Amino acid sequence: MFRTIIRYSGAFLFLLLLGFIAILPFPVLYGISNFFSWLLGSVFKYRRKIIEDNLIKSDLPLSDDERAQTINAYYRNLSDIILEGLKSFSMSRKTLIKRHNVLNPEVLNQFYEQGKSVIVVTGHIGNWEWGSLSAGIFTNYNVVAFYSPMRNKPIDKMMRWSRSRFGTILSPTKGTTNTFAENKSKPTLYLMAADQSPSKVTSAHWFNFLGRTTGFLHGPEKHARNNNYPVVFADIERIKRGYYELKLSVLTETPQKTEHGEITKQYATVLEDYIRRHPDNWLWSHRRWKRKPPEGY
Repeated sequence: MFRTIIRYSGAFLFLLLLGFIAILPFPVLYGISNFFSWLLGSVFKYRRKIIEDNLIKSDLPLSDDERAQTINAYYRNLSDIILEGLKSFSMSRKTLIKRHNVLNPEVLNQFYEQGKSVIVVTGHIGNWEWGSLSAGIFTNYNVVAFYSPMRNKPIDKMMRWSRSRFGTILSPTKGTTNTFAENKSKPTLYLMAADQSPSKVTSAHWFNFLGRTTGFLHGPEKHARNNNYPVVFADIERIKRGYYELKLSVLTETPQKTEHGEITKQYATVLEDYIRRHPDNWLWSHRRWKRKPPEGY
């Protein structure tokens, strides 16, 4: 009973926060974000040691001053993403099209016209949160986005409602295989963020990434090969604060003709290229390298 009260109290406070964010114009929202990023970086020092350690152990050519600047910019990026995610609950279709624009939707249209489903992979770069919203606007595909459900079920229900307002279907990551099977009869676009640390090191693909031996989830490649679905990478560039452009590039049109691990390697390569161009736009606060490769690797 007590847990239920806490759960619904949290949901109520979350609704109040959403109502407050909804009425704020974007310039005010980013003013709040400036203050919030200062709190995160200078007061609470949110995961500061993890961020510093990840940057120091990478092979990015950063001086001490450049690393400090990157960390400060990272906190602002993180703060913007959090507040933009909350703002997405009340954003209109028109606003979303204006602020999260796909530059070359024809990359997907060619596969749709052929009746082919496609897997779109990205990372935690730019504003990935708005991607599940905009995908339903810029394509005629049946859109499925995989996500990790929240423990607070009322808040999770609100999150699913928000992200699916423009046609996207939210599917838990634990049911990925079943989701692919259920949508096999219709052209479907599957959205997958694939830069998390893998839970099973034996099934992960391991590559040199940012100068470190890094494990990558095997799921996107596995489902692409099993179903022979093309794989497309979504590069999410921040043009200016609150405005993003997505550029799509095909990693493979014929996954079953690729070597084992090749698709994941291509993904890791384009993701690393993005991070080198925009080091502050990736989630350095994640414990990305907490798992080591299996013995004998």
